[in-house]
Amino acid sequence: MNILANKVAIVTGASTGIGYATAKLFAKEGAAVVVAARRQAELDELVEAIKAEGGLALALAGDVGDEAFAKALVDKAVSHFGGLDIAFNNAAILGAMGPVPEMLQADWNQVITTNLTSAFLGAKYQLPAMAARKGGSLIFTSTFVGYTAGMPGMAAYAASKAGLIGLTQVLASEHGPQNIRVNALLPGGTDTPAGREFANTPEALEFVHNLHALKRMATPDEIAQSALFLASDASSFTTGSAMLVDGGVSINRV
Repeated sequence: MNILANKVAIVTGASTGIGYATAKLFAKEGAAVVVAARRQAELDELVEAIKAEGGLALALAGDVGDEAFAKALVDKAVSHFGGLDIAFNNAAILGAMGPVPEMLQADWNQVITTNLTSAFLGAKYQLPAMAARKGGSLIFTSTFVGYTAGMPGMAAYAASKAGLIGLTQVLASEHGPQNIRVNALLPGGTDTPAGREFANTPEALEFVHNLHALKRMATPDEIAQSALFLASDASSFTTGSAMLVDGGVSINRV
């Protein structure tokens, strides 16, 4: 039996990378999936790919930093599929990089809004919908950056992602009595368009590989498997966690 049978999930940042892989995996495991990102064409292609494999999905394009869009995603899940059980708040940007004294406030605000405020807005509407179903799983994509490692030039990104861990802990304690589990997933370097934006030369790619104990980056499908664990009943006693799925980057020193 599919482990997400009869579940309804929202996946943001679904047009590519980890979000794309996770949406496909959730659907393969039986969930009806509402996929979200900025780009409608890419979302439509994802929905068609899911349907071609026998899954259920619909797409809604928009800005995750817009409260009306956060509400609309939940409304879609409820009106089309009957409720909401799982939310994978995965949308993020790397944003402008560089020393803080040289950073524009507009660039800082863009990263914080896209990566952290969007998670708050998502949770604001997702949690009541999950409570109406007597439980659920809320997942945020954080990172090891700003948690176990400080990476020069990544202040806004690190702050936004570290903030997700604090949000995770508070929401887990607030909503545990409603049988809603809240966890943060912390990938290491992953072979996605965003990852390749950072590791954009052979030398940079080799550097990133060598940061990890496994001496490679993850594939999006590998991170999706960990998201599936947190979404499913296999993690029924896991909440408030910052779950490292980082290929050993947090412990590697050679």
